[in-house]
Amino acid sequence: MLNKYPLWKYLLIVAVLAVGFIYSAPNLYPDDPAIQISGASTALRIDQVALDRAGKALADAGIAVKATSLSQHGGLLRLLKQGDQLPAKDVVRKELGDDYVVALNLAPTTPAWLRSLGATPMKLGLDLSGGVHFLLEVDMEKAMSARIKVYEGDVKSLLRKERVRYRSLPAQETAIQLGFADAESLEKAQSLIRKSFNDFEITTTERNGQRIMRLALTQAKLAEIREYSIRQNLTTVRNRVNELGVAEPLVQRQGANRIVVELPGVQDTAEAKRILGKTANLEFRLAAESGASKAASEPFEFREPGRPPVQLERGLIITGDQVTDAKASFDENGRPQVNIHLDGHGGELMNRATRSNVGRSMAVIFIEQKPVTRYEKQTVEGVEKEVMVQSFQEEKKIISLATIQSALGSQFRITGLNGQGESSELALLLRAGGLAAPMYFAEERTIGPSLGADNIVKGIDASLWGMLFVSLFIIAIYRFFGLLATVALALNMVLLLALMSVLHATLTLPGIAGIVLTMGMAVDANVLIFSRIREEIANGMSTQRAIHEGFDRAFTAILDANLTTLLVGGILFAMGTGPVKGFAVTMSLGIFTSMFTAIMVTRGMVNLIFGGRDFKKLWI
Repeated sequence: MLNKYPLWKYLLIVAVLAVGFIYSAPNLYPDDPAIQISGASTALRIDQVALDRAGKALADAGIAVKATSLSQHGGLLRLLKQGDQLPAKDVVRKELGDDYVVALNLAPTTPAWLRSLGATPMKLGLDLSGGVHFLLEVDMEKAMSARIKVYEGDVKSLLRKERVRYRSLPAQETAIQLGFADAESLEKAQSLIRKSFNDFEITTTERNGQRIMRLALTQAKLAEIREYSIRQNLTTVRNRVNELGVAEPLVQRQGANRIVVELPGVQDTAEAKRILGKTANLEFRLAAESGASKAASEPFEFREPGRPPVQLERGLIITGDQVTDAKASFDENGRPQVNIHLDGHGGELMNRATRSNVGRSMAVIFIEQKPVTRYEKQTVEGVEKEVMVQSFQEEKKIISLATIQSALGSQFRITGLNGQGESSELALLLRAGGLAAPMYFAEERTIGPSLGADNIVKGIDASLWGMLFVSLFIIAIYRFFGLLATVALALNMVLLLALMSVLHATLTLPGIAGIVLTMGMAVDANVLIFSRIREEIANGMSTQRAIHEGFDRAFTAILDANLTTLLVGGILFAMGTGPVKGFAVTMSLGIFTSMFTAIMVTRGMVNLIFGGRDFKKLWI
C-alpha cells in the first residue's frame, strides 16, 4: 500500500525524537555563577570548616550565596549575580590564604534525573557564555638563572675531569665566575672552555691576588634562551590544557614573555589554574659526602614533615626537562609511584652518575613556585584602599631519597609520593612537558560576550525571526503541507541542539549563523518534495501516487545537494580556526538532522494523515 510506513519506522521516529527532547532539555537550565575552592596541592582537601569560613566571609562582605556544596574536586559556592564573582573571589582568597586556590566557575543547574542519563547542556563559546581568561607571564630571569646553573655544572665538571683547580664564586646575572690561584691554571681552564663551549664571552680580571675568569653568555645565546623559554612554555601549556580536556581552548603567545589562555565554558577552573601555573620540575642530585664543604653542598628539607634536612651536592645529575614520559602506578607494596622514561641524553647522564656512585644516596627534588600574598593599604584618588600584592617564592623539597643499588638508565621510578593524587598530578605535569621557566598569573578575569550582550540577544532574536518568516512563507505557499514542514523544522532544531550537546560541540556566535542556514536548508528539502508533488498532480496523477513519487524522486536531488554542502563544511572545519570551525560544526550537524526531519519525519506525518485515504484534493 502506498504511503504507509511499517510500525518499526514510526517507533524509530518516536524514539529518536524522544531522545532529542531529553538531551536538548538541559539547555533550558542556565548555569549559576560560582567560585570554586581547592587545595594548592592535591594533599590538601577542602572540608566543611573551610567552606563555612568562606561563606561567612562573603556574608560579612554583603555578597549573597545561593548554595554551597562539597565534592572530590573541592568546595563550590553558588552566587546569585555574575557580577559578584570577582569581588567574592577576592574576599575568599583573603580569608583562606595562599594554601587554597580560588577560581571562577559556572555551576550547572541541570536536574539530577537528566544528569543521570548523561544529558548535559551544550557548551557555549567565549563569545556567548564567556569563560576564564588567564594571562601568564614567563619569568625570564629564572629561565636565565636555571640555564646558567646548567652551564656552571658542565664547566665545573669539565675542569674537574681535567684536574684543573678552581674556586667557585657567586654568579653575576648571566655570567659564571671562577677563581684561580695561578696564571697557569687560568690559561689551561680558558683553553679547555673555549674548545668545549662557544656560547661564552670570556674576560679575566685580578682581585685580591686571585685571578678571576668571567664567563658571560653572548647576546645571541641570551636571545635564543628567551625564545626557547617562551616556546617551550607555550607547548607545555597547550599539552596541559589538552590533558585537562577543555573544549576548544585558546592558547597563544602575547608579546615577548606572555601567554594567553582562554577556557570557554569555565569547567574546573581551579584544577586548570593549579595545573597550568605549576613549574613542577624535578632535580636529581647526589647526597653530599661527609665533610663536604658548604661551597659544594647545600641543605634541603623533605616534603614530608618530621624528617631532618639532608645535605646534597650543588651539581645536578639531570632535571625534569629530560623526561619524555611519566606514568603513575603502584609498587609491590601498593604505594604510589611514578615510572619515568628519559631521553637519550638524560639516560646517558643518569647512567654515568649512578654507575660510579653505587652505594650512595640520590635525592629527587620537587620544585614549585608558591604564591605569597600580602595586603597593603594604598591611597587611590584620595581614598584609602587595601590592595592585594602577590609575589612568588620558589620551594625546593626532597620527595625521595634512596640508595643507588645499581647503575640506572633511561627508565626508573620515583617513590615517596604523598598519595595517588600527587603521583597522578606529577605524572601528568611531567608527561605534558616541563616548563623552561616559572609562570605567574599576571591577570585572571571572566570573558563576557565579545560582541556585547545586545548583539547576542539580537543573534538569538534573528534566529527566531528567521524561523518565523520561513514558517510563514512555506505555510503561505504550501498550506497544510507547509504547516507539516514547520513542525518538522522545529523538531530539527530540537535534534540539532541535542546532537551538539551529546557530542560536546561548542556553540559560538558564528555557530548561530550556521543554525539559521540549517533552517533554510531543511525547508529547501521540503520545497523540492512539495513542488514535485504539485507537478505530479498537475500531470493528472492520483494524490496517493503523487505523494509517493514526490518523496521518492526528490530524494536524489536532496541527497546530492546535502552531500556537496557537507563536503564544504568538512573543508571549513579542517582548514578553519575559531569562528569558522564553529560555523562549520553547526552547519554540518544540521545537514544530518535536516535530512532526517525533512524526509523521514515529514513523510511519517504525511503518511499518518493521508496514507490509505481517498483524497480528491490536497492542501498543497
